Amino acid sequence: MMQWEQLLSLQKQGDKKKRIRVEEDQTRSGFEVDYDRIIFSAAFRSLQDKTQVIPLSQTSFVHTRLTHSLEVSVVGRSLGRQVGSAIINKHPYLAKVHGFEVNDFGAIVAAASLAHDIGNPPFGHSGEKAIGSYFKDGKGKRFRELLSEKEYQDLIDFEGNANGFKILTESKNGVRGGLRLTYATLGAFTKYPKESLPKKPTSHIADKKFGFFQSERSFFEEVAETLGLLKRGTGQDLSYCRHPLAYLVEAADDICYTIIDFEDGINLGWIAEETALEFLINLVKDRINTENYTALTQTKDRLAYLRSLAIGTLISEAVEVFIANEEAILKGDFSEALLDHSRYKAQIDDIISESIQKIYRSHEVVEKEIAGYNILTTLLDAFTTACENHFNGRATHFDTLILRGLDTPLPEEATTYEYLMFCCSYIAMLTDGNALQLFRKIKGDL
Repeated sequence: MMQWEQLLSLQKQGDKKKRIRVEEDQTRSGFEVDYDRIIFSAAFRSLQDKTQVIPLSQTSFVHTRLTHSLEVSVVGRSLGRQVGSAIINKHPYLAKVHGFEVNDFGAIVAAASLAHDIGNPPFGHSGEKAIGSYFKDGKGKRFRELLSEKEYQDLIDFEGNANGFKILTESKNGVRGGLRLTYATLGAFTKYPKESLPKKPTSHIADKKFGFFQSERSFFEEVAETLGLLKRGTGQDLSYCRHPLAYLVEAADDICYTIIDFEDGINLGWIAEETALEFLINLVKDRINTENYTALTQTKDRLAYLRSLAIGTLISEAVEVFIANEEAILKGDFSEALLDHSRYKAQIDDIISESIQKIYRSHEVVEKEIAGYNILTTLLDAFTTACENHFNGRATHFDTLILRGLDTPLPEEATTYEYLMFCCSYIAMLTDGNALQLFRKIKGDL
């Protein structure tokens, strides 16, 4: 069974001695430092121009990855604090012996939630698909024989979660250890603590995707061993049980995209307000204050009231499920998302189904995803070709110009896998607008 005192590790990459909670600055713990480092990072700021639902949207009230991430961190903080209160009441030695506080749980989950989308490419999930498709079905297939099976899988299933771990921890440009976050936050961040192969070996929620590339494999192993995560993989396949707080990060994201994406669809006029009110009322009917609700005469005010109530309802649900299943979670036996056990699962599924039909599959979203797909494929082809020719001593003048235009220096030496990951990570760091601008330059559209 995993132990909370290990799971709440303040250790950071490169530390020579163990960090003790009672020795921390009481005005700003290491977990709160994590949050600050993420929010001031360039990678986080770039989320202001990255798609949440609507690519290249000109509509100011539609969420970007930045506003979504901020909202998820707020929900995550509430989840963490409520769970932390119950955990410390149940295990008082965590406070009395080790000095941990209720707010530590909230700070860890808030920081991990803040960073949960930091590795996502431009243009939403279609950006991940575009990168993967380039190497699986496009011109990137030429690299297959130059890579190990797991290296190639990293590319054909390019994963924003794994890229996020890379961004948070990668040493580059003289900066060692990336943002140097605590191992507790890195553990909570990693919803899928496994490498890219074997793919979906079980139906366990932790096996749905993967959480680190081969380039970060050894460091993730260090983080997992320090935290005391239980091993799940066999032989050379690296896989661990989730950090318990990763379930709360996932729940915070699930709550926000269920309710907030739905609200975006309403604001865009893609979901009728009457329909929206009906769906939300079904979710929160047990908690509505009828007098307060009927006093609201504007539909937008009624929606805001129901949205707030819905988020509060689902936070309470997730906390209740977590506490009821704490032992199973610590043993690694809890195999589903927290909200899959919610008494409101049917209502949640109805809202998500409506969002899929009216938002995610709308003509505007599909058309802009197609454009994003084309943009990223063009960039990948230009960058991988330039790197390939550069490291093989065959760079053309055009290749040299492409590489000179990068604002991140190319490594002096690199294996095929390393320079391909460099290209993918560079493109994934671009905003929607930056990617479009680069695409136009490469196409000669000045």
